[in-house]
Amino acid sequence: MVLSGSNSQLNERLKPYCEDCRSHIFIEPSEFADPSIKRGLRNADGTGVVAGVTKISDVHGYVLKDGVKLPDEGRLYYRGIDVRDIIYNCTRENRFGFEEVVWLLLFGYLPTSYQLDRFAKLLEELRELPDGFVEDMIIKAPSPDIMNKLGRSVLALYSYDDNADEISLENVFRQSIELVARISTIAVNAYQVKKRYYDHKSLFFHPPIPGLSVAENILSTMRIDRKFTHREAMLLDTSLILHAEHGGGNNSTFACRVVSSSATDTYSAIAAAIGSLKGPRHGGANTKVIEMLDHIKAGVKDYNDDEEISNFLRLILQKKAGDGSGLIYGIGHAVYTKSDPRADILKKQAGDLAKETGYTDDMKLLEAVERLAPCILTDNGKKQSGSVCANFDLYSGIVYRMLGIPPELYTPLFAVARMAGWCAHRIEELMTCNRIIRPAYKTLGGVVEYTPISDRVSTFTYSQHSEGNNK
Repeated sequence: MVLSGSNSQLNERLKPYCEDCRSHIFIEPSEFADPSIKRGLRNADGTGVVAGVTKISDVHGYVLKDGVKLPDEGRLYYRGIDVRDIIYNCTRENRFGFEEVVWLLLFGYLPTSYQLDRFAKLLEELRELPDGFVEDMIIKAPSPDIMNKLGRSVLALYSYDDNADEISLENVFRQSIELVARISTIAVNAYQVKKRYYDHKSLFFHPPIPGLSVAENILSTMRIDRKFTHREAMLLDTSLILHAEHGGGNNSTFACRVVSSSATDTYSAIAAAIGSLKGPRHGGANTKVIEMLDHIKAGVKDYNDDEEISNFLRLILQKKAGDGSGLIYGIGHAVYTKSDPRADILKKQAGDLAKETGYTDDMKLLEAVERLAPCILTDNGKKQSGSVCANFDLYSGIVYRMLGIPPELYTPLFAVARMAGWCAHRIEELMTCNRIIRPAYKTLGGVVEYTPISDRVSTFTYSQHSEGNNK
């Protein structure tokens, strides 16, 4: 088989081969019925398989009583501290809190005013990328998806580190702090290059301004006029805090821990986490919510008519509307049942900005989705009554839209925030677990005799169309 031509042409020529192998690789759903098999590392009741212990955070969304999973109000704790209390106190004192959360997650305790000031200044100093990095690693190889560029850039930082492989506590801490500081610069620069090469628009690189918080710096370097309001920066700071960490079992953090358990370098482990976060079943869901919102706006005439909105949501479930996936994005979570505290906090703060920016109708529609979708999912047998709620993604996308952040940066900003949590879990995995993660898989099919090549028969005909003149 000779493969040449465009990607679509190659895909077309591979179709008969894929059809031929489909029966050989397909596994019947019934094969997963064995209770000892934990597909998706989930128990039969949807709870996660316990793979370890952690001191970093706790995600509470249900209680187990006599082995039965019962819905409960959601809670999120960073090092034992309720994230609501962190945001409440930062808001009350009118100060940015993300840097404090990074310290808390990495070091395990709240910093003093002096420690926090020194730490914030260190992050400022490290925002600049290594000499030649932007030109060689970002400009010369633009990517249509910023998440892929983040992963490649993080891997490339290995080459700029003269002590990249050492996994001592001090060295991994140093690498972690550098990554937290640099990741937002990489994301914004990668977007500028993408905008120039793929969207044919002007690009600009703004250098960081000393004295700005992480949230302020993102808005300053992203906007051509560098202007932003304090309210905007505080809202972005809240989003970063809420995105910073979410337990060891979420897909990207677990990916980081799995790779870290092999004792590989920091850059490889973090790149794996970035690759996981990109997926629409994980971090990419915030972009999907905005796409869904636009579909609803186009298909619903009266935003105050719950029946009309409900009917459209049913069409989405039936794959007759939306993106055809049959999913109502922003609704449901692996842990949270009655409420997602992150969604509650962000919705409250976003409501005030929506009035100023003209997004009250968008907020009204999303609140209708939050109110109506759980009942629709229950009626359709998708979820049990009382076990589904709005998740963080339902409101994070609209917050970014109100802040004028382009959709290409929605998930990368998730990665910017989650870098702190990933690094904290990597440190914990390296320092305390000391065992490579290696689950088992049940093998199906039994033993098969080797067939000599002269006796093999294909199950499909190699047509002129599929192979052209390259047979």
